[in-house]
Amino acid sequence: MAGPQLIQSAPLNVTPLVQPTSGPEPQIGGLVLAAGAGSRMGHRPKCLLQQGGMSLLERQLQALSLAGVAPIRVVLGHHAERILQEGALARWSAQPVLNPQPDDGHVSSLRAGLRALPSGLDAVVVALADQPLIDVRAVQALLQAFAQRPLGTQLLQPSVQGLPGNPVVFTRMVMAQILAGDVDMGARQWQQAYPEAVYRWETPDGHYRLDVDNEEDRLAVEQLTGQSLRWPHDLDL
Repeated sequence: MAGPQLIQSAPLNVTPLVQPTSGPEPQIGGLVLAAGAGSRMGHRPKCLLQQGGMSLLERQLQALSLAGVAPIRVVLGHHAERILQEGALARWSAQPVLNPQPDDGHVSSLRAGLRALPSGLDAVVVALADQPLIDVRAVQALLQAFAQRPLGTQLLQPSVQGLPGNPVVFTRMVMAQILAGDVDMGARQWQQAYPEAVYRWETPDGHYRLDVDNEEDRLAVEQLTGQSLRWPHDLDL
């Protein structure tokens, strides 16, 4: 599959774009959601699948860090102790956040992570821990598109052939509105409430669509990349 492209976000003669300023660079933090049980992968932490000797979680932390995203929080729930043993969070100066109710799903993990971020951030990148093809170039392209987003939009989601992808990026206004909402308010619910403030960034790059939820996904990644996704020895059932 072709690598990510640095793509112009919207036709310049149609949609006015956010104009860069001469002020300081925006501070963009990161959240990585890694609290799931991995029930479709034998109840194992799928973020610890290894590609080229590096876990999927560490690949995400590397991509975000090298793209200048900081600080980074990783939301843990199921398998938290085993994930921390791997050491990726310490290597990339990411801090863990425990979701005490991980079975409540991504919304509960998102809200726990947002509460743990420092105030004063301009925006946040929310990434999944099991996307094997997201690298620093993909994050840089995402951030460039966010910087050039249409005026008035507050949340960017990559869109591949009309289908939503990840990671997403949104402003601190969105962060505040999500946390001010009820416990069921997450990024998807915010998009439904404020569709006019959502920028669906069209990109041909399928990297943003691929994650690993089950064995079929694992095999599909191997076919696409030619690289195996292997479990650590202690998780290789």
